[in-house]
Amino acid sequence: MLRDRESMLRRLHELRSEHRDLDTVIDRLAREPMDQLHLQRLKKRKLHLKDEVTWIESRLIPDDIA
Repeated sequence: MLRDRESMLRRLHELRSEHRDLDTVIDRLAREPMDQLHLQRLKKRKLHLKDEVTWIESRLIPDDIA
């Protein structure tokens, strides 16, 4: 179980990093005239990363119903 937790934490770090990088790229590209389809794809990827981060976080944080 510890290995799974460690791998999930590692993956979470990777996802957050990629999400931040995409945020920076999207902000920069949104200021310039460019292919809107490409911008949409980047935003979609960013949203997918956010969903994955949320899913992993929900697995790592125990449910405390006290």
